[in-house]
Amino acid sequence: MRIAVNLYRRFAHLVHEVAKFGVIGVLNFVITIGISDTLHLGLGIGPLTSFGIGTVVATTFSYFANRYWTFRHRDTSGLGREYVLFFILNGIALLITWVFIGITHYILGLQGAIAYNAAQVVGTAAATLFRFWAYKKWVFLPPTAPPVDPHTGLPEAPDEAAAETEPEPVPAGIAKRAR
Repeated sequence: MRIAVNLYRRFAHLVHEVAKFGVIGVLNFVITIGISDTLHLGLGIGPLTSFGIGTVVATTFSYFANRYWTFRHRDTSGLGREYVLFFILNGIALLITWVFIGITHYILGLQGAIAYNAAQVVGTAAATLFRFWAYKKWVFLPPTAPPVDPHTGLPEAPDEAAAETEPEPVPAGIAKRAR
């Protein structure tokens, strides 16, 4: 049990980011599939065009939800810069999903609603892995890391008084025992 608690403490920030990213992903998926199915299955617009339109609408929602909820603790590098990068990376993710839809529809000849939705699900899953990695790497930059407590290995809470004073040196014998 202690190991699980220590692992959670160590990765709590990542667990929270992934959970929030997942909630937004589910909402985006509903938006994308709803628009895409309405356009393709209801109005007869092509499968790639329909999915592209649904993705553009969902991407706008996704940017603001991720910026102001999932990654709000990360540094902001300018709304314009982030938004442009976000759309470029979502364009790459769109291409990933289009590959799955295109293969299913045009190469395999599976043109029914189930095949179309299955291709969207599998393609979106692959694209989501890319998105999470890319957003963290290029769009929502990591905050400056707080110092790590040498006793627990966990980040210390920022303390203005401690920041103004020099840390005391650790005696050599204690430092060796801590390893």
